[in-house]
Amino acid sequence: MALVLANNVSSLNAQHNLTRSSNNLAKSVERLSSGLKINRGADGPAALVISEKQRAQIAGLEQAIENSEKAVSLVQTAEGALNEINSLLVKVRSLALDSANAGVNDTDALAANQAEISNALDTINRIANNTQFGTKKLLDGSAGVTGTATDTDISVLKATADTAAGTYAVSVGTRAERAYVDTTTALAAGTLAQDETLTINDVSITLNSGLTRVEVQNRINEFTAQTGVVAEDDGAGTGIRLRTEAFGTAASISVVSNQSGANSAGFTTSEQTDTGVNAIATIGANTFTGVGNVVTATSGVTEGLVITIGADPADSTQTVNGANGNVSISDNALQFQVGPNANQTAEIAIDKVNPTSLGVGVAGNQFASLNDVDVTSATKAQDAIAVIDAAIDDITNARGTLGAFQQNTLESTANNLRTTLENTVNAESVIRDTDFASEIANFTRQQVLVQAGTSVLGNANQQSQLVLSLLQ
Repeated sequence: MALVLANNVSSLNAQHNLTRSSNNLAKSVERLSSGLKINRGADGPAALVISEKQRAQIAGLEQAIENSEKAVSLVQTAEGALNEINSLLVKVRSLALDSANAGVNDTDALAANQAEISNALDTINRIANNTQFGTKKLLDGSAGVTGTATDTDISVLKATADTAAGTYAVSVGTRAERAYVDTTTALAAGTLAQDETLTINDVSITLNSGLTRVEVQNRINEFTAQTGVVAEDDGAGTGIRLRTEAFGTAASISVVSNQSGANSAGFTTSEQTDTGVNAIATIGANTFTGVGNVVTATSGVTEGLVITIGADPADSTQTVNGANGNVSISDNALQFQVGPNANQTAEIAIDKVNPTSLGVGVAGNQFASLNDVDVTSATKAQDAIAVIDAAIDDITNARGTLGAFQQNTLESTANNLRTTLENTVNAESVIRDTDFASEIANFTRQQVLVQAGTSVLGNANQQSQLVLSLLQ
């Protein structure tokens, strides 16, 4: 090789290789210190793209697991409240059974049972209205499917997860009727000429002579809790009408007097009877037969919707009829993000559990809902038991739905997410994490190359001094 002074190619070559070794050593130090073999796009463009997508997925999986755990807490809060309502209903049922034991209970005992039941129903209503997770109420219907009516004569008692959201026209084809009996003779301004005994639904009521028509009505109404019958003006202002509190075929009335003729209350000495009529209404495209004035949609898109029809303002013995506006159904079901990607959600609707929405529409029953139960007579207690049993079914079904959602949807999904998270983290680690065993070997190699390259560069820089020996 020629000896030259202007260019030291050997030195340049040594510098080039030393620079490469130094850069490689610096990268090795970075990988060892950061724990990552991909620290920037230049370290592996394709690997970086895949890794960053997996990092986003990992963050999503971790948040989805946390979301599922929060959802489990919410469901457990609701289920805990329903458990307490269930306990109260069991107590209420025991009280109704006690009241049905007519042979040993007097009026005071029945009234005491009714007072305790009323207190329990108030507590159930309070639990339904106040149970919440954070500020979100869970059992008052706002976390489920709700309905509102445009006509004041129609009220929505409940809707379920089976009820499709939308607006449905309501038309009453057959009015619901209360059982009623009118007097056969007038007692407009007169008074009773003699003492009289009325037997209404097997309850004897003594009427003293000298009572006016209005006073007779008031006396009869003192026994409404036992008879289920209300006395009111017959509309003509001359006689008395007796009607049941309840609508429908389960409501019946029986009236007999021991006096008849002029200046009596106006009822006959032979038994007068009547039975109510159930409403028939069309909701949307389907027609349903109700229980009293309560109509439940049992099929179609409105399945699960329960409405009550108000009394005709002009005649308290029957409900309104004809077109009665619309019912609008809204789906406010709770929605949970249980997956790492968009639209990976699960939802559940929690039914309203206020007493007015429990035990609704029991066939052949005088009570429209749990809120109406009355145990002040043995007959009423029997009907109350059936309604309470239906309410218990409502609550236990709601608890079962929540339990299935927690176990089969939330907890199973969370377990699957944890497995997916483990595998995704492992895949991302293979792409991005430093293999220390391999990198330490590379680091040692680069370190030796830098040391050797430094020594060689020193020697290459000294080659030009050989020219001086030729000039001496």
